Amino acid sequence: MIDRLDDLLGFQTDALKLRAARQTVLAGNIANADTPGYKAVDFDFAGALAKAQAAAVDGKEAPAPELLYREPPQSSLDGNSVDMDAERGAFADNTVRYEAALAALNARIKTMLAALQG
Repeated sequence: MIDRLDDLLGFQTDALKLRAARQTVLAGNIANADTPGYKAVDFDFAGALAKAQAAAVDGKEAPAPELLYREPPQSSLDGNSVDMDAERGAFADNTVRYEAALAALNARIKTMLAALQG
């Protein structure tokens, strides 16, 4: 029974965990926008989700996403690579996608509860 629940909810829970992790990374970039020499980082969400799903199939724990440095469109004098417009956009996009994944997970849970209640 638990295996079936993992099959039904696993994708959405992996997506939520990764969205939360990405939100933390993006918030860190924004917080360090004025730190000299700070290099903005992010990770490939689709790749990280694919690795998490593959790990779940094998019964292993998902690996932490690999952080990659972002190349700024324009270099700054202090060596900071945070582009605030890009970071704010990515943060807002990730927030919307997190909320969508959460809504999908809630809908799936409600459907399961309705089926159990008969």
